Amino acid sequence: MDRTGWPGTYRRGRDLYTRNATPGRRVYGEDLRTEDGIEYRRWDPFRSKLGAFLGRTTPYPLFDGVRSVLYLGGGHGTTVSHLADVLPDATIFVVEKSPLAFAPLLAFARERANVLPILADAQLPERYAADVGTVELLYQDVAQRGQASIFVENAAACLADGGRGVLMLKVRSVTQSRPASAVVAEARRTLLAAGRTVDGSVELAPFSREHFALRVSA
Repeated sequence: MDRTGWPGTYRRGRDLYTRNATPGRRVYGEDLRTEDGIEYRRWDPFRSKLGAFLGRTTPYPLFDGVRSVLYLGGGHGTTVSHLADVLPDATIFVVEKSPLAFAPLLAFARERANVLPILADAQLPERYAADVGTVELLYQDVAQRGQASIFVENAAACLADGGRGVLMLKVRSVTQSRPASAVVAEARRTLLAAGRTVDGSVELAPFSREHFALRVSA
């Protein structure tokens, strides 16, 4: 297994892997591979936008010094599980508003001490900011209209000075008619108006169509 430039992330051929924090256990039916007595989980880029982003991006200090993460839109825990592998010593607060998705997320979190699920709406950070406190990394993957505004509000509530973020922009959750380039440009303007720096954007096709990852810093 070869190391990548990302902490806790490995490569075998074209595939990314993380070291399995719960050997023998799968989270979403992913392939397991054992080398030199260590078990790794294949990080499927078609199931995880963060996996697609890391696989298509030159490594940068996204995870450096991260002790706590606010993850918005945890779903069933697919990407959360790999992030928990990558950052085993960080506390990952995971916000999910759907009770149906929250149930399997909660079951998964019982096996991962560093994952703390929160049943809440990411549009209302005032309801969980006191529990989360200050984080070094804000990651957002929500299917709502005002995605950039949601990111801005959560960053204002919880992101540390000098913190970093990734906004997974779902274009068709914003509009069904406007071109993707216009939606990305609008999100950039919203982030810049709030004093955030957009360090770049990456289109996630073919893994996720009309999805873009925006790199954000304070």
